[in-house]
Amino acid sequence: MNKNILIHPVMLMAAMAFGLPAFAQQALWDKAPAKSPEVNPDNSVTFRLVAPEARKVVVTGDFLPAVKVESPEGSFDAPGTAELTKSTDGTWEYTSSVLSPELYSYSFIVDGTRFTDPSNVYQLRDISTLSNIFIIDGDYADNYRVSDVPHGTVSKVWYHSDSLGADRRMTVYTPAGYEKGDRRYPVLYLLHGMGGDENSWSELGRATQILDNLIASGKAEPMIVVMTNGNASMQAAPGETPQGLMIPTAQLPKTMDGSFEAHFPEVVEYIDSNYRTLADKGHRAIAGLSMGGFHSMQISKEYPEMFDYVGLFSAASHKRANGGAPVYEDFDGKIARQFANPPALYWIAIGDRDFLYEENRDFRSYLDSHGYPYIYRESPDGHIWKNWRIYLSEFLPMLFTR
Repeated sequence: MNKNILIHPVMLMAAMAFGLPAFAQQALWDKAPAKSPEVNPDNSVTFRLVAPEARKVVVTGDFLPAVKVESPEGSFDAPGTAELTKSTDGTWEYTSSVLSPELYSYSFIVDGTRFTDPSNVYQLRDISTLSNIFIIDGDYADNYRVSDVPHGTVSKVWYHSDSLGADRRMTVYTPAGYEKGDRRYPVLYLLHGMGGDENSWSELGRATQILDNLIASGKAEPMIVVMTNGNASMQAAPGETPQGLMIPTAQLPKTMDGSFEAHFPEVVEYIDSNYRTLADKGHRAIAGLSMGGFHSMQISKEYPEMFDYVGLFSAASHKRANGGAPVYEDFDGKIARQFANPPALYWIAIGDRDFLYEENRDFRSYLDSHGYPYIYRESPDGHIWKNWRIYLSEFLPMLFTR
């Protein structure tokens, strides 16, 4: 064993603060320092952290009431915080109020530095932020679990884009039984938000579990779901490209400059050429959250004969983005052509505390002024994955019913 190992300061500080062993060749005999989180019989949740040398420990997460944060860009909702209480053995503890069914995320702040829970191996990356997760059973959250039902297949698929000049990756879900038959399926193209990637919907959004459960229960049609990477300058998710272990960031070029929208027919052509699809407007849907909602709006009006079902989840719904890319020109004329033969479903959903709420209201007013039909869904809360998982759960059963 090489004794000249450099110990990263953050790792050393975490080990010292938590009283954990810093290194081992393989974690064969490690065990969780504490039982955390513990879902109690009444659906309150207890969080514990062993940190005898810490002076202050705080838990933060979307299970706590949101707080308003002011920034130069405007007002935003941020996860609330709650202080843990220290016991004589150096264990810090906090028990939440009774929680509604949902998948929640959280992390600890120890003396001002953010850490994930060392007792909870279940965590997700949202851009550059790591958080732990837990689930309270019931209602929509039952769709987020892996249930004892037939399961679809999730593949990471590379394709070549001539217009973007690169090999690119997307995540493709095929429903249970796809490999064994010759049936053809409708397709949903499901797009992520700014800073996300082709992993976002399957990991943060629990799209795979939602699809398996809704299809198995007969609430949604069996379908192929294509989760693209909406960052035209990237080949794939951070750390999974020839560029190496890049630091994830939301500040990427070519996200809303028309490049992604213009290249989208290449994605559809690849899917139709390589999968057993029903390759017509009536069997294609497109939906996305935030930036992906903006892309869905633009793509669906740019190619009006391609998609019969459109979902805008907390969408950035202004008419154009950066500059005068061809895809953003003549918005009024293009959307008029789209609604001349209106989509079977044009579904708009947003939270009443979302920072894009006013923008969505303006877009709905625009649609109303022209008599363009749509369905509107307003929910509580802000610009968060809780809402987008619910929207997907509600949107899927409405697809391919005409």
